[in-house]
Amino acid sequence: MADWVKVSGGLSAISAGSRTTVWGVNAGAAIYKYSNYDGAPWVNVPGGLSDIGAGADGTVWGVNGGNQIFRYAGDQGAPDPWVSITGSLVRIDAGSRTNVWGVDSASSIYRYTNLDSKPWIKIPGALSDIGAGADGTVWGVNAGNQIFRYTGDQGSANPWESITGSLVRIAVGSRTNVWGIDTAGSIYRYTNNDASPWTKIPGSTAADIAAGADGNAWHVNKAGEIYRYTGDQPS
Repeated sequence: MADWVKVSGGLSAISAGSRTTVWGVNAGAAIYKYSNYDGAPWVNVPGGLSDIGAGADGTVWGVNGGNQIFRYAGDQGAPDPWVSITGSLVRIDAGSRTNVWGVDSASSIYRYTNLDSKPWIKIPGALSDIGAGADGTVWGVNAGNQIFRYTGDQGSANPWESITGSLVRIAVGSRTNVWGIDTAGSIYRYTNNDASPWTKIPGSTAADIAAGADGNAWHVNKAGEIYRYTGDQPS
């Protein structure tokens, strides 16, 4: 565990937009925001969510156990910190205010249109988890644990490029900061070389993973323990 520092608390899902924008939810659907102080790391935010996505610019979205979708507005003086957005999703991720993606219970893929009155455009394909970066990068995995990178904004006939490997969870901070977890809970980081795309990172068996635009990474394990990556910092 030399590459990871344990942070007190208990979470079942975690998302990191940057070093200072880290959010998570616990098994009871309670929502927490990182305080940027390990001595008292988590601040409870009112509401209940099952999955959460935090962008580098402070944007935060979430979905609850009923697949309802919400965008955080607690930093905008709203009486209710969460604004309800039309649609139904089971997983969601936000790279930035303008790069928000999700998948529904049928594995259909949706991208936010930046227009709340008609918020979602359906993207061809089928995914079980999705990760969106601040720079527009998007990756996903399907129910067969196959890995894909989005290329639909590059004129490709097929909007998803298959990448070698097998993952059940994926997180994207940027084009160069992509992390995933396999069925055994092992942690992998993208090498930025499609010919040999993944390097295994030592750590506890992970259940969810988070990657920030600034290179930040976190994970939580099945026991709810929380870890922040320090392998890129001098020991």
